[in-house]
This record gives sequence, structure tokens and C-alpha cells, in this order.
Amino acid sequence: MNIVATNNAPAAIGPYSQAVKTDNMVFLSGQLGVNHATKKLVDETIENQTNQVFKNISAVLAAAGTDLSAVVKTTVFLKSMNDFSKMNELYEANFGSHKPARSTVQVAKLPMDAMIEIECVAVVEK
Repeated sequence: MNIVATNNAPAAIGPYSQAVKTDNMVFLSGQLGVNHATKKLVDETIENQTNQVFKNISAVLAAAGTDLSAVVKTTVFLKSMNDFSKMNELYEANFGSHKPARSTVQVAKLPMDAMIEIECVAVVEK
């Protein structure tokens, strides 16, 4: 196993890694809508937090040697299912025609009182 870390995404806020790479797979920890420079949530809109989540995911994937086109599975955690439609539009915009498997669940609370968190698994070329 290899730990994946980048300064282009927020550092882990607990005892875990941004991602772990094994053979040809990378497993990303959940990403919040946190700006890596300020270490704060971008703001309190689902649109801006979702866009920041994808920036963070993309940065970690790049550090692992891959990108969004190689994602095979995501799990989306939403503070409110009322934000599902807006999140879904931005999710589709970020993935384009690529459609990884996905689960979406509403949770009682997320770290930093975020509105969204997304984790994913991607393929990496050896």
C-alpha cells in the first residue's frame, strides 16, 4: 500500500490518509468543500461546496496518477436530500458522459458541518 498525499487538497482532519493506492486501485477518503489554502468550507451553498469537493477529488486523483475518468465508484453523503437535484447536476457536469457506480445517502451531520462529502474508488495505471 502507498499513501497518497497532496498539498493541492485539504489535509486529512483526523488519523487517516487523503488516499491509499494499492496495485491499480486508489481509494479516496471523503472530501469536503474545503479550500485547501484557507482550510475552511467555501461557503454555505450546495453548489459551491460540491464544486470544491470535485476540485479536491481531482487534486488527490492527480497525485495518485489518475483522474475523474477512472473513477469506478462514489459514495455521496448529503446533509439534506433536498440538495440532491443541485448536487446531481454538478456531479453530472464534472463526470460528463462517464457514469461511475454511486450511492447517495442523507446523514445527520458531516465534519465541519459541511453540506456534502464524496468518497471514491478509481483505477490507476500500473
